[in-house]
Amino acid sequence: MFRYVCGLLDAVPMLRALVVRRTASAVELRGNVVIEVHTCSYRSTRGYAFAAVIADECAFWKSEDSASPDVEVLNAVRPGLATIPGSLLVAISSPYSRKGAPWQAYKNHYGRDGDPVLVWRADTRSMNPTVPEHVIADAVATDEPAARAEWLAEFRSDLEAFVSREVVEAATVPGRRWLQPVQGTRYFGFTDPSGGGQDSFTVAVAHVEERQGQRVAVLDYVGERRPPFSPEQVAAEYAEVLKAYGVTTVQSDRYAGEWPVEVFARHGITVEQSAAAKSDLYRELLPLLNSGRCELLDHPKLHAQLLSLERRTARGGRDSIDHPPTAHDDVVNAAAGALVTASTVPREPGMITFMRIVHERHQRGLDPWNWDA
Repeated sequence: MFRYVCGLLDAVPMLRALVVRRTASAVELRGNVVIEVHTCSYRSTRGYAFAAVIADECAFWKSEDSASPDVEVLNAVRPGLATIPGSLLVAISSPYSRKGAPWQAYKNHYGRDGDPVLVWRADTRSMNPTVPEHVIADAVATDEPAARAEWLAEFRSDLEAFVSREVVEAATVPGRRWLQPVQGTRYFGFTDPSGGGQDSFTVAVAHVEERQGQRVAVLDYVGERRPPFSPEQVAAEYAEVLKAYGVTTVQSDRYAGEWPVEVFARHGITVEQSAAAKSDLYRELLPLLNSGRCELLDHPKLHAQLLSLERRTARGGRDSIDHPPTAHDDVVNAAAGALVTASTVPREPGMITFMRIVHERHQRGLDPWNWDA
């Protein structure tokens, strides 16, 4: 968008004469007018008066703080648009899933005469007839759902939200950032390692509680280190956290190869690369969330990543669950792994549980046989 603006200013002498100053992301014009590029942040776009806002590819906006940044950013700029009569909000995007601001605008306003909101929907060749038909045909043959969105301007019907906001909020304990280790509680760890490239290095700890005959998986701790970082240093930090919870063995997948096994072993932690694929972990987490058998921390990034997960239906009919394009799921992957691991450990037999309690009372200096103490 900015290159188009600059090209227009340079090509028209009358407009070029208005330019006072130009930087890599802004052009200042005479009359106190500034054309700027902003990222999709509902914080940094507040406090302006807007003559026009162009939301470029808003169906693909992502944020670490929100599962619906398009809606929140557009809500943030509307007060600034209201200060200037005749201001204009233009959202330009290829369609994607049936959620968010573009989908809501299409559903509420498309094809309605006299509506104050104009929704223009057109396929690629209608907008640019120079694109060869065989290019589009080949794309449809290769991946029809994706091609119909990219080339034919159709919202994808094979994508749907993994879990609702209401379910996530019901499972969250407000204000709980983390839980202290409790002696006698068995904890389970999960790590999603990263070598320091694009992804975060995450770890999570969870335990399970018996409540009214029902097992409830409780998330105790979530740690994240965003790149750049030293994998060796992060592994050492996480090892101390895991040991504080009495965890000496953590689960992980095989995606990062053998180096997590080696680096954690140097700090006294065994990494078992036997975890299920993350799509399967998410699938097993869902019934815990829907049935109220799971407690989440009040962790904004965990919530944003969890709410942005998408369920895709492949041609063979099998569902897969993953993050959307350009997004991340490192935090929710570690949390899901810890919760699912904790919830699937078999109950201890009664005698083993009894003897463990006796041992714990003895360790705390209490009379193991005096239950009133």
